[in-house]
Parts: sequence; C-alpha cells; structure tokens
Amino acid sequence: MLGITIKIDETDRYLDLDIAPNLIQKKVEASDIHVLIQKSEFKHFFIFDENIIDAINSYKSAEKNNSSAVIENRIGERRDTQVKCRIVEDQLSAYLNITIGYAGKLPTLDSLFAELKASGIKRGISTKRLNRLVEQSAQALPGEIFEELIAKGLPPRVGKSSKLKPLVQNALERILKPQTLGSSRVDMRNLGAIICVQKGAELLRRMPPSDGRNGFTVGGEVIKAKSGEWIKFRPGDGTVISDNDENLLLADIAGMPKFKDQKMWVDDIFICKGVNVGSGNVEYDGSVLVNGDVTEKMEIHATGDVTINGFVESATIHADGDIIITEGAMGKVNDSATEYSTSLTAKGSVHVAHGQGLDINCNGNVTVGRQLAYSRINCRGKVTVGNLEKPNGNIFACTIKCQDAVTAGTLGAVSGSNLNVDFSEGFNTLLERKDTLDELLKKIRQNNTRHFQRMNIINSKSIPQDMQDRVDEANQMFENESQLLQWLENKAEEMRKSKEKYQTDIQLIANKRVYPGVVVKLNNRTWRAEREYDRAKICFHGHQWHFEPLI
Repeated sequence: MLGITIKIDETDRYLDLDIAPNLIQKKVEASDIHVLIQKSEFKHFFIFDENIIDAINSYKSAEKNNSSAVIENRIGERRDTQVKCRIVEDQLSAYLNITIGYAGKLPTLDSLFAELKASGIKRGISTKRLNRLVEQSAQALPGEIFEELIAKGLPPRVGKSSKLKPLVQNALERILKPQTLGSSRVDMRNLGAIICVQKGAELLRRMPPSDGRNGFTVGGEVIKAKSGEWIKFRPGDGTVISDNDENLLLADIAGMPKFKDQKMWVDDIFICKGVNVGSGNVEYDGSVLVNGDVTEKMEIHATGDVTINGFVESATIHADGDIIITEGAMGKVNDSATEYSTSLTAKGSVHVAHGQGLDINCNGNVTVGRQLAYSRINCRGKVTVGNLEKPNGNIFACTIKCQDAVTAGTLGAVSGSNLNVDFSEGFNTLLERKDTLDELLKKIRQNNTRHFQRMNIINSKSIPQDMQDRVDEANQMFENESQLLQWLENKAEEMRKSKEKYQTDIQLIANKRVYPGVVVKLNNRTWRAEREYDRAKICFHGHQWHFEPLI
C-alpha cells in the first residue's frame, strides 16, 4: 500500500510499521493494517494491536497538521514456541505442554530431548510421541496449545501371595485322569489306585510368595516392589504341620486326603469288600471305600467321600463329599418317572462310569464315563458325559436341571426319546438375589442423597460448641452410610456380571450328534431339536437360544 511499509528490523526479530502521511492517497484504518499483514509474509508474527492503533492515531494527527514526517511504530515480534514439562505427582508419567509461537522457532526432536533432560526425565521416554509432537507443532496454528504424555514410569508390581500346592490328589481327580501307559497310550480301565495315605505322609506344601517386580519413576529412581503375603496355613482335621518345615502339612492319621477351597484334611476311612445283606448298611463319620458292589436296597451314608470300586444296583448313597462309582450304577424307574430305586446324593460332585435309572442330586458337577440314560439329574455345576478332554459319551431319555454346560458326544437318541435340560432354577435364584439387592440399593441411594443435602445445610451453618459433638456424630454416620452405599454398588455390579456369566456359561455341546427330542429351557425361552443335527452347540445370548454348528 502506497505510503505504508511493513518490515523486519535489523535483528530479524521485530516487525516495524512506517507510515508516510504525504504518500497516502486514501483514508487508512487499523483494520486496513491488519488486512495488509495477513496478506503478507508476516502474517504469523505476534501483532501488537495497541501499537497499530497508536500508529493510526499518529497518522490522523499528522494529516490534520499537514505533517509529512514518517511515523514509525513497532507492531509485532517473533515469539518462539514454548515447551513446558509437567511431571505428575506420583512421578510415574510426564507430559510436554506445547504453546505454538508466532513466526519463531519450532521445537525439534533434539530440543525436546534437551527440555526433558533439563526437567530430570531419564526413563520411559517415547521417541515416537516426541516425533509426533514435532510434526504436530509444524502444522499447528500460532497460539495453539496442546499436551502429550511423553514419558511413562513403571509402577511396581506386588509379588504374588504364597499358594498351597497339594502333594496328593483327591480321589475324584484320579478317577477322571486315567493312568498313562508308556509315552502315548492311556489305559481306560486302570483309573489308578484310590489314595489312602498313612500317618506322616506329605499332603500339602505352602509355596513361598514371589518378590514382585520393581518399578521406576520417569526420573529414573527405582521403586521397590512389595513381596507377596504369606497366606494363613491352618491344618485341617487329621493333619498336622511338620516339626521340621512350617510350610509342610502331614497326615496325622491314616485315611483319605481331601483338598477343597484351599483347605486340606484327612477323613477317617471305612473300607469294606462290598455292601450287601451280609455286611448291612453303612453309616460312617468319615469316608467310605467299597472294594466291591453295592447290592439292591442297601444304603451308604458318609460325612466324607464315598468311593465304590464296583457296581451299584438299586441302592441309596448319601455323601457330604463326592460320590465316585468306578464300574457303573443302575436302578428301576416307575412309569411316570417320579420314583427311582437308585439315589445318589452328594454335597460335592458325582462320578459314575455309566448309569441308567439314577436319581442324582449334588452341589457340584456330574461326570459320566460312557453313557447315561433314563435318569434324573439336579446339580449346581456341569454335566459331562465322556472323557473330560473331549466328551464323546451318550446321554438320552434324561431330565436335567443344572447351572452350567451339558457336554456329551451324542445328545438324545435315534428313537427320539426326550432329553430335557432346564437351566431356570439357578438363574431364577440369581435374579431373586439381584432384585433384592437392587431394591435395597435404591432405598440406600435415596436416603444417602437426602442425607447429603441435609448434612451440607448443617455443615454450612455456625454450630454452637455444645452441639458440635452431635454434628460430628451425624457426619460419621453419614460417612458410614456412604461407605455402605459404595459396597452395595460394588455388589450390584458383581451381581450384574454374574447374571451375564450365567447366561454365557449355560449351553449344550454335542461333539458327535444331536437327535430330535432334545429340549433346552431357560424360563419361557425354549429350543427344541426337530430333526437330526451334526456336532453342534446350543447357546443362549440376546435373550434367545441359538444353534451353532461346530466346525
């Protein structure tokens, strides 16, 4: 523009404005100077708006006074990009804050490293993020501000707590793992000797906790890790801690060892060659081992496990532990399938090599070696028919109530006899607990909100000295209520996840075939096999049952 010159001073840092009043041909305002700057190579300079206004005012005065003296004003400057390092309080992360300058120096990788070094940051630096910051700075507009996590320390990892390592197996574990012959063959008939330990036998070892992993700060300081904790080591019934090793548990009596819920004990064991009319019924405070058959109408009641190395026919067996039948079991069923002559009831799990006409009730899992037919099962765990690694057994003409997957080789039979599986009972129990908890949580939330408002009002007032103790007590009660609310919130979330997990876990898996007559149910949601299918999985999601072929 004639009469107006914008130039950089001799230091190459400042921007100057020269106005020659006698050369200007039309009226000039501050906005015209700004437009001129934006169209020039100086548009990225930091502009002093007040100085431009002062220059225009001086020009107007000179115009009135007919002065031709050149008006000189400094209207801008270069400003370098500002880089600041921020280290968080725990020293485990550091950020770089970038304020883009005005026509000044932009950060380089070397300058950023220098800034980090000056701030004492030595470890956990991300070169990739630094390069990204350099690129971002080159493309950013003057005055733009952004921040980037640039270095991360490593928090220490607490060592794992000590754990309990059983040195002997439960009887059920040995039954479900056939003994190996040579390097590759498994003898399905040799299920291993039932363990009966002698006094002084080693049962359980408490393994030491790990040391954990040290961490470090972004400044390079080592953060020492805490070692894991020693878990409590308490001898169960029939066991004793070794005099020579405080981490070793020994058998104090001869009997059958059992490890469950991180506890080891040894049951007194009653051993007989069979249960029949000659031996009479068995009722024993401990475990029972029958090396023979259990004949018709005989009964066994035990507070431990019941292990039968033989066959069971039309008998009643009750155990507070597991029931293990290595040969098989059979019973009679009335026409309406309401009465079964063979009853197996356990607080643990039940294993039968094969069975027919059985009434099984247990709190654990039900495993069947080869086949189960015309039986009734009510359990809180899984039902598996066949080898655990790949169940290929057969199950048909049964009524099952369980709370986990039912897995077999073949579900149903060619005859089309019904196989009914109902997962409703466990789910409804879970829903009842969830509804009760949700209702309680709702009331506590409402009360806590109301109390929060009232306590805020009280605490905002000037409290007389003689009332302060009562106010402190009220504040403590409110704090306790808030902690209870948080605990309930956590429990409600756990219950929600349990509900989702239940629906994910329940399924039918057939590793060979599914025949017509197989029915699976969850409350009013039912799936029925109307034809024969190859190997498949029937699972529940999206509030519906879904059939999925197994590849």
